[in-house]
Amino acid sequence: MLKYILKRLGSTLVVLFLSSILVFFLVVHSGDPLEDLRESNDPDAPFQMEQRIHHMQLDQPWYVRYWGWLQGMLGCFRLSCDFGTNRDGQQLNPILMQAAQDSLRLVLIATIASIVLGILIGILAAIRQYSTFDYTVSFVVFFFFSLPTFWAAVLAKDYLAIHYNNWMQDGAEFTTGQIFFISLVLAIGVPLVAGGPPLRRLITGVAVGLFSAGALWYFDSTSFALSPRIGAIGLIVMALGLAVGFTALIAGLKNRQVLYTALTVALIGIVAYYATWDFLQDPPGGWFLLGALFVLTIAVCVVVARLMGGYAKGQATAVAVLTGALTSGLILLDHFMYHWPNMMSLKPRPISTIGSHSRRFTEDDVTWWQVNLDLLTQLWVPTVLMMLISLATYTRYTRASMLEVSRQDYIRTARAKGANERTVVLKHAFRNALIPLATIVAFDFAGLIGGTVIVERVFNWNGMGQLFITALQNVDPAPVMGFVVITGFVAVMFNLIADILYAVLDPRIRV
Repeated sequence: MLKYILKRLGSTLVVLFLSSILVFFLVVHSGDPLEDLRESNDPDAPFQMEQRIHHMQLDQPWYVRYWGWLQGMLGCFRLSCDFGTNRDGQQLNPILMQAAQDSLRLVLIATIASIVLGILIGILAAIRQYSTFDYTVSFVVFFFFSLPTFWAAVLAKDYLAIHYNNWMQDGAEFTTGQIFFISLVLAIGVPLVAGGPPLRRLITGVAVGLFSAGALWYFDSTSFALSPRIGAIGLIVMALGLAVGFTALIAGLKNRQVLYTALTVALIGIVAYYATWDFLQDPPGGWFLLGALFVLTIAVCVVVARLMGGYAKGQATAVAVLTGALTSGLILLDHFMYHWPNMMSLKPRPISTIGSHSRRFTEDDVTWWQVNLDLLTQLWVPTVLMMLISLATYTRYTRASMLEVSRQDYIRTARAKGANERTVVLKHAFRNALIPLATIVAFDFAGLIGGTVIVERVFNWNGMGQLFITALQNVDPAPVMGFVVITGFVAVMFNLIADILYAVLDPRIRV
């Protein structure tokens, strides 16, 4: 395996090297970088032209300029990359770092969200093939997939940002008509999608309608949108619900050892919620500390599962890790909710439609939570947009892969041996269905990086896409090369990870 990984890394370097030569040659010969200064009436234009010629080395052949750029890239092997300067003489390293941080944050969140939702929906669609749920999901995901990105981005800005901000400024209140309409739509839609006998659909519709009306009335009466909280009671109920739910899904409630393991992890999470509350009000180290706590959470979950899991240690570990990870996510969400009113006091219209962050949240008197709430609200609209567009890929491939695997002999054998349907679907079918999905994830991640060019243009993000377009318009090769190297390296690395996952998912591939 190590030899294979080294070979792939070597081929990756060759691909990046050859593509960099081609891209550099095309950009250099795509136009005149001095065109704006030649047409300028500014008396200082000749001096500016000399400065640009010096910064861009326009008096040298293209291959000499490329060699100078390549020497800076070779410094990456010494962990001191030098991406050069743009046409104004500014160092590109800090500019590229900030742009890559904004773009990759957007792409990673959208990719993870679309993978999780797409796989879950695809599994359900495969289990209930040709049902109302299957047809509804197919229509919805293909509808979003067919939307032009630039047009969908404009609609998202209007409905998910501007209308939401207006609603927040109006007090975030639901009218009686809105509560009735939303409850009625859910009462009709959920039973149609869920399926089942007519009586069960009727009972489901009534229950969903009453629950929706009650929940909306509660949120409205407590001004939940302006002062949201999960709270201690909510966290206890959700943590215990996660423990029971994951146990039922993976091992079954009859497996008491797994159930007790999951409940123990949930109780540890509830205790940690109280123990770390004051400490996390101003977390030293920010995301680094939270990441370290998350790693500690996973380690504790694994230890508890190994000690209490008994003969079902594998299932206990899976249930404990999922319960602990989502419980820690709920704790983090509650902290963000706690600081939401403070962020609203600085930004009454919380979701902006321009930029990746607000300037007022870079001042020293703003707390860490307020800064990151601003970043998350800026991510909301473009992330949802990119997630919905790529959701169809994962949903349909998961559905098709699950249906193909479910017809295999070993699936019929598992059912004939008396394995319950949960074990057949999750343990036997789903793992083998993940093999083609590993390839799709790698290609889709690269596609989303390209899609950010349009999304960043619409939302005016200073990310990699905006940097790439501006550099192409200015015939400035250094920023374009930085875009190619960073995005190309990330895309190729995801393909490498996909190849490694093949061997993890299917041991026969290792041979």
